[in-house]
Amino acid sequence: MPRSNDGTAVKSERFLGRLSRAARGGGSASLTTVLIAFAANFVVAVAKSVAAVVTGSASMLAEAAHSWADTGNEVFLLIASRRSRRPPDSAHPLGHGREAYVWSLLAALGLFVVGAAVSVTHGVQELSHPSPATDYVVGYVVLAVSFVLEGFSFLRAVGQARRTAALMERDLLGAVMATSDPTLRAVFAEDSAALIGLAIAAVGLGAHELTGSSTPDAVGSILVGILLAAVAIVLIDRNRAFLIGEEANPRLRAAAIRALLAEPEVARVTYLRLEFVGPRVVSVVGDVDLTGDDTESHVAVRLRALEAKLDASPAVAGTVLSLSAPDEPSLTERSRHRRRG
Repeated sequence: MPRSNDGTAVKSERFLGRLSRAARGGGSASLTTVLIAFAANFVVAVAKSVAAVVTGSASMLAEAAHSWADTGNEVFLLIASRRSRRPPDSAHPLGHGREAYVWSLLAALGLFVVGAAVSVTHGVQELSHPSPATDYVVGYVVLAVSFVLEGFSFLRAVGQARRTAALMERDLLGAVMATSDPTLRAVFAEDSAALIGLAIAAVGLGAHELTGSSTPDAVGSILVGILLAAVAIVLIDRNRAFLIGEEANPRLRAAAIRALLAEPEVARVTYLRLEFVGPRVVSVVGDVDLTGDDTESHVAVRLRALEAKLDASPAVAGTVLSLSAPDEPSLTERSRHRRRG
């Protein structure tokens, strides 16, 4: 959008420019994050499985199930990243961005079923039919190596999350929860849960060795399962919200209003809805009042030209603009969203 003498409009233009650059490069960054998480989880899953067999630890088995669930989830996230970036076609004029939320939802369901259910079930069985653990050193070594690998993957997710937080001007956790990128949220949440789960497993295994009782180990397995269930429920809910349609955050909406008003063609903006239709991509529906007093046919041409200018941004999947009614109030930066119809 053209620059304006108004400082707030220039600031909005810069913000929207950063958003467009994020839309262009965000997919590649998320793909790298998922690939690193997949490699780390696969190696960790194999190591934990071997350690679970050698030690007989319930907590270690729960962690093995956790890592295999995460590994499978990364496959879903890779599919999500690939399919959501397919270009628009006649049947999908707004693109395929929402596929990211479908596959991420399936990944979260897998975490709940494979990770949480298996961990809790095995923990309960261990309480009912306790079995001794052996070769504790193997378990500790595997947990330590797993912590390093999971930590590396987590640091990668944190780095991407910090860039997102800076763009959104939110704290790290707030940005992770609010971001329209489900793969970033999933890797961040899963790696966080993995590090906490490793600490739980280490405590359970250590208590088993010190007391000779498998009860702490079994409780550790159940706690890991509860942790995974909580993470899965949060991820399922966020993907559900984006699938049914979630509006862009107020800061983005306010910036879009100011940038529209900076257009020489636009006299007023009376309605604006920005809805996420994929990671870092929105659809735009709005009512504007154009400058001048042109004929209806000329106004239609000007509206289409303005839509084309907005559609040129990688962050915009499609734009539909209509003329404002004369009695409609103008939107301001602080105005509340008003439903149409």
